[in-house]
Amino acid sequence: MSLVDTISKTFVPIHPEGWRFIAIFAAITFVFWLMDWRFLTGLGIVLTLWCAYFFRDPPRVTPLGDTLVISPADGRISAIESVIPPAELDLPREPHTRISVFMNVFDVHVNRSPVSARIARITYVPGAFVNAELDKASADNERQALTLERAGGGRIGVVQIAGLVARRIVKFVKDGDTLAAGQRFGLIRFGSRVDVYVPQGTAVHACVGQRAIAGETVIADLAENAPPRLGRTD
Repeated sequence: MSLVDTISKTFVPIHPEGWRFIAIFAAITFVFWLMDWRFLTGLGIVLTLWCAYFFRDPPRVTPLGDTLVISPADGRISAIESVIPPAELDLPREPHTRISVFMNVFDVHVNRSPVSARIARITYVPGAFVNAELDKASADNERQALTLERAGGGRIGVVQIAGLVARRIVKFVKDGDTLAAGQRFGLIRFGSRVDVYVPQGTAVHACVGQRAIAGETVIADLAENAPPRLGRTD
């Protein structure tokens, strides 16, 4: 086992994608220390620790159920709306329910599959970097769309959307791959959003403002047909 693996498993699970960024922050901090720039050294230490925290990749316990839709991202449910899905998903051009999960820079940014399915299509769309919480981010921002085909029939869509700070969407999968619910499929660096598109009428088990955990929180059930849930802040 390598030193990196040992550190990762002993202190905090960190995705391999993050190690070079952590190393860059640490190297810059070391230079500040050599120059005896105390304030910048302290700031560098804080930023290095934050970078390690950002790229954490904790294990998750995924609920099992062929019709369950699990949150693909950690974050806040920012919107639940009836919309026409983007063309790149190649879903029927009719209203679908879109569930949006907004990730801030302190959330885990490893994304997980909401269902067990085959990847029928992956489409990368270059774009702008406006605030990912804005509705127009779905159409204007850099994004990556995955069309997931379930074994039992039917398709749902997942779209990773880059935000104000994010500049790269990293994928771990390719067309034709088969994913289990909760399996890691990608990562967005430094603040972003993930949209899930399910058929209109799907029972939504999340509500706007709720915190979701990738790979664990059930946000919908494809076998049910019920109105969206309401939430209460207490």
